[in-house]
This record gives sequence, C-alpha cells and structure tokens, in this order.
Amino acid sequence: MKTVTKKRKKGWFKKELPFHVMLLPAVIITIIFKYVPFAGISMAFEDYTPLRGLFDQKWVGFENFRYLFSLPGFGSVIWNTVFIAVLKMVGNLIFPVVIALLLNEVRAKKYKKTVQTVLYLPHFISWAALAGIFIDILSPSGGMVNNLLNSMGVKEVFFLGNADVFPYTMVFTDVWKELGWGMIVYLAAITGIDPTYYEAARMDGAGRFKQILHVTIPSILPMILLMMVLSVGNVLQAGFEQVFNLYSPQVYATGDIIDTYVYRIGVIEAKFDLATAVGLFKSAISFALIMVGYKMADKLAGYKVF
Repeated sequence: MKTVTKKRKKGWFKKELPFHVMLLPAVIITIIFKYVPFAGISMAFEDYTPLRGLFDQKWVGFENFRYLFSLPGFGSVIWNTVFIAVLKMVGNLIFPVVIALLLNEVRAKKYKKTVQTVLYLPHFISWAALAGIFIDILSPSGGMVNNLLNSMGVKEVFFLGNADVFPYTMVFTDVWKELGWGMIVYLAAITGIDPTYYEAARMDGAGRFKQILHVTIPSILPMILLMMVLSVGNVLQAGFEQVFNLYSPQVYATGDIIDTYVYRIGVIEAKFDLATAVGLFKSAISFALIMVGYKMADKLAGYKVF
C-alpha cells in the first residue's frame, strides 16, 4: 500500500512539474517587484537621506507620522480622498445597475450589443488619453459642454479649475468610464435568473415594471450587496491616474488626494520618509477595510475569499 502511495506521489510530481516551472518566472518577478521593496517601509520610521544606505539611517520611530498629522493640510487631503472615493463607489454601484436593468429590457439584439460595446469601450482607454479629451470638452472657453450651457442661457462652468465643482467632475467622469464594466457584471447576474420566475410573475398579472421590481432586482440583490461590500476596501482609492492628469493647484483644496499628495512630497519635494509614512498609513487603513469588506461579504452575500 505504501509503495503504491509513493508511486502516485512520484507520478503526481512528474505530472505537475512542468506547470510549476512555467509558474516560476512569475513567482520570481513577484518576489523581486512586490516583496523585496517591502524593505523600503523602514523609511517611514527613519530620518531618511539618500546619502546613506537604507539601513544606516537615523531611526525616529513614529515622528514622521506625528509630523504628518500635525500638518494643516493633511486632514483635508484625507477628507478629499474619502469624499471622492465614496461618491465614486455610490455612482459605480447605482448607475451600472440601472443601465443593466434598462438594457435587459431591450429586445433588438443588434441595438443591445451596440450599446453594450459603446458603453464598455471607455474602460480600456487610459486616463492619460482621456484627460486630454476632457480638458478640451470641459474647457470654459470653447468647450463642447460650456457651449451647450451658453446656448441654454447658463453661465459657463470651469469644471477643472473650480474647487467646488472639481470633485463632482471626477466622480462623473469616472462613473462614465467604468459604467460599461460594472454593467456587464449585473447583466451576467440577470441572465442567470431562472425564466420560470418571470413566467410565474406573468401568470399573476405582473407587467414588465413589476417583473423588474419583484423578480429581477431581488434576484440580483446578492450580487449588488457583494459588489458593495467588496468596494469598502477602496474607500481610500480615489483614483491617482485620473486626478493627477486632471487636477491643478487651483483645486488642491478639494481635489488633492492621498496618492497625489504622496507623489508631490515624495517625488517633487524628495521627502521620501514622509511619503512612505503616508503610503503606509493608507495601506494599513485599506487592509483593515478590505478585511471588514470580506467579513461583510461572507455575512450578507455568502461570499468567501479565504
């Protein structure tokens, strides 16, 4: 019996070995670029200067964190991040569901597929490219949107230069970009609904609206809850690439988020220790929120990751 077990183990090893060899380059790259840089976290607790080695710095403990929290603008940076991220989460939850429900009622297949494709394409366009487009479209002088507002007798709005309007511009443009991606998730959930539920609803005299209200929405509610709780971990992810390409000093008061703040003090001002401290603070909070999100997903939607 033992000999048979050993032969099976040996056969399993020979069978699986090529797959492990194929996986090896990815593992090595992950270790080099993901785990080795963890050593740089020590900069958050040091008075770092590039003139000395990483482990030859003066150790200052939590002094960098105390200094950061004492800065007058740091609180507003955190608030801006949470405010923009939460609005994005709400928008990217509500609008894809509504569009998926509406698109599911379309019976013309060619039209339905065309709309899906048009809504889905922006997800694959980088913010570096989209930024130039939005700067032209939202320009206060000659921009398409402001020309339309002027034609309706409304004064032009400086969408990317007005601190009061900028956060909402970030939310609207992000929802527009990611609308198709979220819509596909809910369309897939809708297609998985048992058709007999709709037949039973029709037999009870339910029209299309009542079928949506009493069959479709309750059936996809677990998916909506799952997407909602999994997005909890993104409360501090307001979108660096988008904000970085669209913001300016005029909107720092409401548009400066943690990621752009880290970029400015770390890359522009070369304060690597403070930038690392901010990044570590954000990562710790995000990790805790992700754990909370997974726990909520397990309780509310029966979803387990590990």
